[in-house]
Amino acid sequence: MGREKSGMTRRAFLRSGVAVAGLTLSGGASALEPITIEKQKAIRIGVVGGNFGCSFQWHEHPDCIVEAVSDLRPERRQRLKNGYKCGKSYESLEKLILDKKIDAVAVFTGAPDHVRHCIAAMKEGKHVICAVPAAVSVEEAEELLDTVKRTGLTYMMAETSYYRQAAISARKWYQEGKFGEIISSEAEYHHPGADKLSFENGQITWRHGLPPMLYPTHCTALITGVTGERLTEVVCVGWGNGEPEVTSNRYNNNPFWNANAFFKTDKGRPFRVSRSRKVAVRGTERGQWVGSKMSFYMDHPNGLGPIIVRAGEQIEKDDAGFERKLAQFEKYEQPLYWKTSMLPEPLRHDSGHGGSHTFLTHEFIDALVNGRKPAVDIYEALAYTVPGIIAHKSALQGGKQLKIPQFDPKVEIHDA
Repeated sequence: MGREKSGMTRRAFLRSGVAVAGLTLSGGASALEPITIEKQKAIRIGVVGGNFGCSFQWHEHPDCIVEAVSDLRPERRQRLKNGYKCGKSYESLEKLILDKKIDAVAVFTGAPDHVRHCIAAMKEGKHVICAVPAAVSVEEAEELLDTVKRTGLTYMMAETSYYRQAAISARKWYQEGKFGEIISSEAEYHHPGADKLSFENGQITWRHGLPPMLYPTHCTALITGVTGERLTEVVCVGWGNGEPEVTSNRYNNNPFWNANAFFKTDKGRPFRVSRSRKVAVRGTERGQWVGSKMSFYMDHPNGLGPIIVRAGEQIEKDDAGFERKLAQFEKYEQPLYWKTSMLPEPLRHDSGHGGSHTFLTHEFIDALVNGRKPAVDIYEALAYTVPGIIAHKSALQGGKQLKIPQFDPKVEIHDA
């Protein structure tokens, strides 16, 4: 991949109307196909956040250079420097974004700081990739969108579930029509024991008391990122046990450890989400899609899956003697897409969150180099994030049914 600039700025390129074939697929998926135009120079990125920020592959991408790193803590800064083999570091994001050599910033700070940090970076002319969630309030979502629109810069959310290997399969099958009509879908994100992340070195972290539905994107990406549907209404019920973390916290004293939400999509389909931190289940991030022709179940933590079920014509009898059709049940051998030409050769290795990290690395850099929108752009990011914000409001109101605001002007919502 070329590293020299073509002489055309990104904005000029976008204004020129040059057509690039195969940039996006249904549901916001990026085709990641080779293009014929001359590409921009290598992207110089600054990485902020020495925990999760260390788990990406910026230094391995052939069109990316890690220009600088930053964390408030010296030991984390050193971890970033060592991991990315980068000699330049800053004590804060505020200092890093003033570096004129930096084209883009990877923001891996705490969730309540995401919008503030992303806006600060974009005001300095930097493209941004940010950890999830995009925002923790509707007002923040509006402010973030306004900044992206005003600056014309690229924003991408690093949602790992979008590029889990099973999600890539499900998206492909949906586009090919193999599910038939999707009847219903479900997603679960269970993280028992996550209350340990509420403290570090004796200090309270941003995760302390975090409402479960303000961190929904590992689930919501498994519907919106697969079928392209938008979530339009929600009923949510939360659970808490009165322990100190869920009676006194920075999130207006959020009372919930766990929450279960039932969403309606713009196509009138049901989508159930279960988010939990304190419950007797095995940890998982998974989804399932039930269709009229075929259904797909991601790995279940209790030992089943991945499984495909196909509609069948064979007749069987249930234990009461009634006849029913027998569906075909088969184990699915999950392809490892990270081994394929979907990624540049240096990135063809396993990575975090089901092989998603190398895909996220490539998608952001490739989008900048080729002057296109990333798969999880600002509109996709808000479509994953805002439904959880409204779900939490529903839970606080005892499960009241609430409408979910929509931010993408290209999406028309019709009551089904």
